[in-house]
Amino acid sequence: MRAPPSRFLLIADDFGLTPDVSAGIAELARAGRLSGTSALVTIAGWSEGGPDVHAVRDAISLGLHINLTLGTPLGVMPDHAPGGRLPPVSHWIARAFTGRIIEAEVEAEIDRQFEAFEEAVGAPPDHVDGHHHIHALPGIRSALVRTLRRRFPNGRLPLVRLPGDRASRILARRASVPKALLVATLSVRARAALRAVAAPTNDGFSGFSGFRLGHPFADELARFASVPGPAHLVMCHPGHIDADAPTGDPVEHRRAEELAALEAEPSLPERLLHPARHRDASGTIDWEAVFAD
Repeated sequence: MRAPPSRFLLIADDFGLTPDVSAGIAELARAGRLSGTSALVTIAGWSEGGPDVHAVRDAISLGLHINLTLGTPLGVMPDHAPGGRLPPVSHWIARAFTGRIIEAEVEAEIDRQFEAFEEAVGAPPDHVDGHHHIHALPGIRSALVRTLRRRFPNGRLPLVRLPGDRASRILARRASVPKALLVATLSVRARAALRAVAAPTNDGFSGFSGFRLGHPFADELARFASVPGPAHLVMCHPGHIDADAPTGDPVEHRRAEELAALEAEPSLPERLLHPARHRDASGTIDWEAVFAD
């Protein structure tokens, strides 16, 4: 699966975090300025009080943003979230590399999040990724692979985001290099695990940012789109902000700037891959066709 070097997937994370974040993402979707967005289905009312999720899905790829690090799980997780609150990403990294992930518990929660997505949308996710890239960690990715195998026994699988890239590309982009290299190292075996279930994946990933005000996002976007892989995916975090509804969102201060930059970039719609154009009769995206576009 290959895309022309100048074109790439642009996926906005955190749809459903707040109605205002979702509204900003929906505006970009309607304008052809996104390839997709990933939904946080563990947030109460994620699909209510905001844009029509069906209209969003008609315009772009609508995916599941697996969440194991923010707020509360959808079900009981006695080992990993004994107080009913999901732990920070550091918990998962420590557990993953010491063999202490309770995979059955994680798999059950991932399955609940798939169910919540499908209940609201009426269809499976077009793509899958993870908040804090949690889905690529050892133990969690194996739970995800089993979920994919069980939920898609006969059909086309959603694209699963690989958050790592080749070191040579990361170094050449010069965009948050330490963070990008760390995530690439943590997720080094994810591609092989997903290949085992024939899940489509990206080849090339960027979007790591320090989220610093005064460091224009338009400049960062230019770096993210440079030195692309053959099926390149860029993540972003745009949205409107409701100052009266604090969320504890660590990138809240940057979302409006990202939104404005994506709205202003004149050539952006022509530079993006548009998965929604490649839905088959069942409404499933043909990802091979997307990357051949």
